[in-house]
Amino acid sequence: MNKLSLVFALGAAACRSAAAGDWLELGPAPLGSGATAYTGRVSAIVCSPTNADRYYAAAADGGVWRTVDGGSTWTALSNDWASSSIGALALDPQDENTIYAATGEANFANHSRYGVGIYKSLNGGDSWSLLGASDFAGRCISAIVMNPQSPQTVYVGVTRAGGFPEMAAAKNHPQRSGPLGVFRSEDGGASWARIEALPNLACTSLAIDPANASVIYAGIGHVFGDAANGIYKSVDGGANWTRLSGGLPADIVGRITVAVAPSNANRVYALITRPSDASGGGASVRGAFRSDNAGATWSNLASIPGDLQATYGWYLSVVTVQPTNADSVIMGGLNLVRSANAGSSWSMITPPHVDLHAAAWDANGRLVVGDDGGVHRSSNLGASWTTHNAGLGAMQCYAGLSAHPTDSRIFFTGLQDNGTGRRSTDTQVWTQVMGGDGGWTQVNPVTGQVVFCEFQGSGNIYRSTNGGTSFGFSGNGISTGDRNCFLPPYVIDPANQNRMLYGTHRIYRSTTGGTSWSAISGDITTGTGAIRSLALAPSDSNTVYAATNDGIIAVSTNGGVNFTTVLTGVLGWPRTMRQFFIHPQQPQTVSLAAGAFGVTQLQRSTDGGQNWVALDSALPDVPVNTVAVDVRGRNPVIYVGTDTGVLRSINDGASWREFGGGLPTSAVIDLLIEPARARITGSTQGRGVWTTTIALPGDMNGDGVVDNFDIDPFVLAITDPDAFAAAFPNVEALLAGDTNDDGELNNFDVDSFVALLAP
Repeated sequence: MNKLSLVFALGAAACRSAAAGDWLELGPAPLGSGATAYTGRVSAIVCSPTNADRYYAAAADGGVWRTVDGGSTWTALSNDWASSSIGALALDPQDENTIYAATGEANFANHSRYGVGIYKSLNGGDSWSLLGASDFAGRCISAIVMNPQSPQTVYVGVTRAGGFPEMAAAKNHPQRSGPLGVFRSEDGGASWARIEALPNLACTSLAIDPANASVIYAGIGHVFGDAANGIYKSVDGGANWTRLSGGLPADIVGRITVAVAPSNANRVYALITRPSDASGGGASVRGAFRSDNAGATWSNLASIPGDLQATYGWYLSVVTVQPTNADSVIMGGLNLVRSANAGSSWSMITPPHVDLHAAAWDANGRLVVGDDGGVHRSSNLGASWTTHNAGLGAMQCYAGLSAHPTDSRIFFTGLQDNGTGRRSTDTQVWTQVMGGDGGWTQVNPVTGQVVFCEFQGSGNIYRSTNGGTSFGFSGNGISTGDRNCFLPPYVIDPANQNRMLYGTHRIYRSTTGGTSWSAISGDITTGTGAIRSLALAPSDSNTVYAATNDGIIAVSTNGGVNFTTVLTGVLGWPRTMRQFFIHPQQPQTVSLAAGAFGVTQLQRSTDGGQNWVALDSALPDVPVNTVAVDVRGRNPVIYVGTDTGVLRSINDGASWREFGGGLPTSAVIDLLIEPARARITGSTQGRGVWTTTIALPGDMNGDGVVDNFDIDPFVLAITDPDAFAAAFPNVEALLAGDTNDDGELNNFDVDSFVALLAP
């Protein structure tokens, strides 16, 4: 059939559409097995007061989950929310089917992202409505408490989004600097008002007297320290407040967490942290305190064993009191400790994973905690633990996803506080191959036997020669004193697998396959930053692009020795990003993503960075964390990973559509495009790794080119989608045939399809 016949054949054809491919979850869900089966950070937990098997867990950037079998299985409740970053959960004390889930994780890390408001469910989490978007978007919520006698009265603690520099996790959100402190609703969250009697500073904790709802405690704890930080108390439902003293620190402190004993409202505990410095250090325990008279006076408790909050107490602060015993108190940070005698002495009860963020008590009195490894439970006050992470797909990935060249099942990715994971089967269970915070990974593109991974810091790169089964140190020659973006990026030269580049604040090169390194460039930052993204042109080893976390985009044309700054002030996340995509055959053609609101979020240069064209005029204003381009056809197909999912453009940015179905809302931090496998794989910062089919627009028979042999399949796809699916099972009809990008495959695609066939 020729082109003219094609038009006539479709003239009377019915307008039908075919479904695009759905995203497939690859995991990790979980990482490992047994007691060390980990998932991503859990920031909040609430338990049913009547059903010991019913819990709700909030993942730091993986949404809200429910279990009805004590953690054996989990159901995601928030796949379609506007944000997956969660700071607090609460159940209505009179109706446990009424649930509040506050977005914006209030743990102040670079990955503690901004929120969009508070979601509320009236049916146990089956459906939700968004409240308070205009009040809270761009910031985070640390706590939710309700009046036990009148639950329509709700209080929330509001903080800035986290990060170093301050508010880096806000990603330039337009409401990032909105009001802080304590907000109150008298109508179940429909409307909110800030309590003006409290300082306009981060409220990191709230506690309410279970017997007298007029008594409320607020921990005002700006993490960098402020003279107004402290524990504030109201005895009239929040109308008036008094800053408590009576033995509390008189010096400036940081984050504060407060808890009231459920069995004795006069007993109040507090964990107080030192202020953080600008780089995130120095925030160790200032003291643990107890009041026996509802906050009038305080005792400084016995020294807590171990390194409870290390130097990052801004990130780690948990206090909970056993519901039936006011002397039994638990405090958490890096580790977890318990006192059976009201703080006179302590014992270590740390669960299988460190870094504690949440604690709750189920209906059977068991302790349930959330940490950087997921959900753990103890029925004996921490003497032993069980792990409950199977199917809880909330892993936080870092950029640097890599795939095996010959085995399509194998992937490697770095994970927040869970090392480096390796997938080698068709399941969602991954194995851990390296500890720490896992960062960039690379696989030798020829054999796949040589694999690299890293953990945080300069020079902490490791090499495997057996496909990732075991690793040895490979950072010889890299200075550990170099400034780094926490997880330095590095690349293998596809033209010479023995040549590699590694970025701190300068470029290192290896010519020995990564066994030794030497610095080849000077500082390419402004003098204070580090390289957060690094890319080497596949067709020209001399062309190198680098982005720094102080806003510089620089280009080298001599293999990384000398760089020219081509852009400044480019905003983005301070940690590792895959911001560049270089055309495989055209080293001067490069796309650049920017992970921030209110900026040029996607642009392209065709002259090595000298001039740029914006491609984001039709994009929603949302941070673009990564970009990948399928260049096989007449027009490039652009994919971007944003804070809310993956978008695709087949017309050079003139229009964008959500790509694929079934991908839950989460920040997509990396995209790996494999045209030869007809797939794209994305790693997220809260829902693990996902993959789906890609198609070259117009390639209806799946042979990798668009030509006259695609005409008959194109007609068949429109006139009889079922017959097309049977004849071409490996081609996604809508993806390949929707050549006008309106979301349907029909007669309106004919003209654009014919244009693709034109010589």
